[in-house]
Amino acid sequence: MDIDRRLLLAATLAVPSMSTAAPAESAAKSAGAVPLYAAIALQLTARSVEQFPDAASARTAMFAHIEALYPQMLSAKVFTEQYGGSPVKLIVLPEYLLTSFPGRISVPDFAAKAAIAPGGPEYEALGKLASRLGVYVAGNAYETDENFPGIYFQACFIIAPDGNVVLRYRRLNSMYAITPHDVWDKYLDVYGLDGVFPVAHTEIGRLAAIASEEILYPEIARALALRGAEVFLHSSSEIGSPLSTHKNIARQARAIENLAYVISANTAGISGTAMPLASADGNSAIIDWKGATLVESNTGETFTAATDIDITGLRRARRKPGMTNYLTRQRLELFSATYAGQVQPANLLLKDGVAQVPDREHFQRAQEAVIARLDKAGII
Repeated sequence: MDIDRRLLLAATLAVPSMSTAAPAESAAKSAGAVPLYAAIALQLTARSVEQFPDAASARTAMFAHIEALYPQMLSAKVFTEQYGGSPVKLIVLPEYLLTSFPGRISVPDFAAKAAIAPGGPEYEALGKLASRLGVYVAGNAYETDENFPGIYFQACFIIAPDGNVVLRYRRLNSMYAITPHDVWDKYLDVYGLDGVFPVAHTEIGRLAAIASEEILYPEIARALALRGAEVFLHSSSEIGSPLSTHKNIARQARAIENLAYVISANTAGISGTAMPLASADGNSAIIDWKGATLVESNTGETFTAATDIDITGLRRARRKPGMTNYLTRQRLELFSATYAGQVQPANLLLKDGVAQVPDREHFQRAQEAVIARLDKAGII
């Protein structure tokens, strides 16, 4: 990979680009006042499909789950509006809600059972759900891509009230799943950097998605913020605790340093596996741009992480000079040379322009190689 390609991501962080900005009239509108609205981080149980004998039965279960979401989302919307008085405009769903994670299943087998296609019937069903409710619906699923046959990505999506997908973000940092970085050169050729760090300009604010443990990596949120993101929609499946977890701390940090909202929906456990149900449960939350946790759920299926979103107040804060306007005080050129040095190398699953199907042990081998290299270089 030539030096220009290696520096591409670093350059994104070093220059506060707005290359994904909407047309002038839309940008002008999005910079103004946005009426107060309510958002819900809906904490629901993810249902594993790994135990199903074939793809057909797994797909049937996924569609049944989508159908079951409507009354849950409707009741959450109605109660939140009656209780708080603001219209619900946004509902965030947990990570891999329809399928759970792959476990020990192979990449091809899990793709057949659980990965959905952009524009496929599952997205059509989710789009109808958003239309019936009249809200933006954000979520997370495993997704195929015709440009990369044989593999899948973990994708975050945002569906508008008209039923159309207005944002598709593929997870960039994962321990046991393929990411765009693993096939980086071809992914950039197909989608460009706008497809790596997408931001949806909507009438309820500029929305971006962060998947699961990616909240722990500040560069991802910062790259999105520098493309205009005001609200990070965080679909997660994690261990909840009354103590401060890594992700709890990171959510607040990402909100503070970027002057952005974080709306984080966790699973209410994962069913259909041998794992104890509540192992990934609790602490769905909404954090404001000052890092204050406005609402936070306890355990179980619940819509109690719901509150008003003040985009106008956020925009006012971003335009106000002062020491607490951290987003505008960045000096990112300082770090571009350091960031250009690879820790986790790109293109590990790209050979002659073709994505390779990995075994599960590939990901651990890759990390072990990085540890050995950093050790040899005296970094760790």
